[in-house]
Amino acid sequence: MKLTQYTDLSLRLLMYLAMRQGEIVTIQEVSVRFAVSKNHMVKISHQLTKSGLIESTRGRNGGVRLARSPDTINVEQALMATEDNFDLVECFGENNNCVITDVCKLNGLLDKALEAFFKELRQVSLTDLVKSKKKIEDALHPFPQVSIVKFGPRSRSNTLKK
Repeated sequence: MKLTQYTDLSLRLLMYLAMRQGEIVTIQEVSVRFAVSKNHMVKISHQLTKSGLIESTRGRNGGVRLARSPDTINVEQALMATEDNFDLVECFGENNNCVITDVCKLNGLLDKALEAFFKELRQVSLTDLVKSKKKIEDALHPFPQVSIVKFGPRSRSNTLKK
């Protein structure tokens, strides 16, 4: 099984929001800090908002933040919000054409392995993932601070003469 890049980026977004708990963060900031496409992050934030894991605010001071405390969101919930297929083998899915399904022990084994996988993920919260907040922060790309351009008073030499 391989998780999609979409899910990987979703987990990164959730971790970043956990580090910035309570703050509203812009998608632009997240995309710059992780060096990923802003368009991807917009789609991901929309999906995570629909799933109830994050909240979004529109407007000039808009952005996203976690909808709940990071210690109440586990990794399994994040995966379930973004992945739609955990069929490890054909016999897990609806289009099963395997002729040995009824006598095969592989599907039972893989089903147990998948359940163990999710059991582990249920035990890890976003808070657990960002315990080394300083190291994570140091690894991210810097987000440039907006510079404020100050204009001085206009001089007479800059005005048009009639």
